[in-house]
Amino acid sequence: MNRAHKYDVLVVGAGGAGMMAARYAVQNPNVTVAVVTKLYPTRSHTGAAQGGVGAALGNISEDKPIWHAYDTVKGGDYLTDQDVADMFSRDAIDAVYELEHMGLPFSRTADGKIAQRKFGGHTKEFGKAPVERACYAADRTGHMILQTLYQQSIKNNVTFFNEFHVLDLIMDDGICKGVVAYELATGELHTFQAKSTIIASGGAGRMFKTTSNAHALTGDM
Repeated sequence: MNRAHKYDVLVVGAGGAGMMAARYAVQNPNVTVAVVTKLYPTRSHTGAAQGGVGAALGNISEDKPIWHAYDTVKGGDYLTDQDVADMFSRDAIDAVYELEHMGLPFSRTADGKIAQRKFGGHTKEFGKAPVERACYAADRTGHMILQTLYQQSIKNNVTFFNEFHVLDLIMDDGICKGVVAYELATGELHTFQAKSTIIASGGAGRMFKTTSNAHALTGDM
């Protein structure tokens, strides 16, 4: 196997964020895109998200993005960047419809709309009462997000390097030019050169003594 690789865009991490980034990048037919991931994509920690995706669709009862933003800021103990919370709360609606159009099998209401249910911290009228905001696919929402994005990525010719541990960034005068990665199956080192490198390697829940995160969620790449 060739151990020196060159792509226009390199994504580190194959969870929901990483594969969505790869999918957006590959929409340009002149751009080559690769994803380097320490796990097989459909085993990424996004799959642990069972409850649903918060989006103020209002399919069950009235809901508004501003109420969603309020809940986000409050849930973050008022440390959340409020402009970012507002942006995400508004953009979440289109993101859910985009996943639906990709083929994600959301659960449905009797009239065929995306089903929504109550979830912790989701309220209407700035905390006055719970609201149905979580868009879900039975009890495997995250799993279906991974399956859908992986299928879309393969369909659109994204190249995957599965079970590669990223060891270091390739830097040139302060600019990231790619990564060095260790292939678990062979023990060989690989270099990945890229015009743009996107780090989407997930959280670091395992730094805490008590966590429900998987053992792989260590914050490394």
